[in-house]
Amino acid sequence: MAGIIKISNLSKHYGAFAALTEIDLEVAEGEVVCVIGPSGSGKSTLIRCINLLESYSPGGIITVDGIPVEPGRHLAQVRAEVGMVFQSFNLFPHMSVLRNIMLAPMRVRKMTAAKAEEKARELLARVGIAEQAEKYPGHLSGGQQQRVAIARALAMEPRVLLFDEPTSALDPEMVGEVLDVMRALAGTGVTMVIVTHEMGFARQVADRVIFMNGGRIVETGTPAEIFDAPREPRTRDFLSAVLNH
Repeated sequence: MAGIIKISNLSKHYGAFAALTEIDLEVAEGEVVCVIGPSGSGKSTLIRCINLLESYSPGGIITVDGIPVEPGRHLAQVRAEVGMVFQSFNLFPHMSVLRNIMLAPMRVRKMTAAKAEEKARELLARVGIAEQAEKYPGHLSGGQQQRVAIARALAMEPRVLLFDEPTSALDPEMVGEVLDVMRALAGTGVTMVIVTHEMGFARQVADRVIFMNGGRIVETGTPAEIFDAPREPRTRDFLSAVLNH
């Protein structure tokens, strides 16, 4: 499989602090990659660089489907291909659920209102909340809002979906409903890069797991390799702390 995301020599500094150091990573088309690691290890910064929500240091190179991820004329093209789901939903509170999902396809893809509405209703059914279409985000539970956010990302028909700890802001009983939607997505062939602290989910859905620490990729492998037989002491320490917690 060809690499749809290619990252080489990626570094990111906040003043003297190195958030990322010389990251090299390739993600194949259709691959589901879960990124795990302690807080502050650079996981979210890494995926935010993939659609340039964070700038990165000169010398680093990121391409998505061969298009360079850098300021300028290509950026809109990259962002049209890369959907992002955040921790905090980021829905427009003054718009109905339906309008939240219709907006980007109409503005960016120039879809007609009728077509955008049809697609939005279809996606709401797919994420299990068709009946919430006319409500406003403030009237939904956190789990429902996150499912709207996933539907909104899917409405752009992205080649790549990035998830930045999509369940970390949810009450425990709502986590499962969002992970179920993501599990179903993982079988559809869309490329997914998921920053998560849900280890059971990562083990179940990932084709590959990446463990980060201190702004570097420490270890990468299949879920069985990482969870059952990690090679690096730092990976072992982290997993022993989180799995025995």
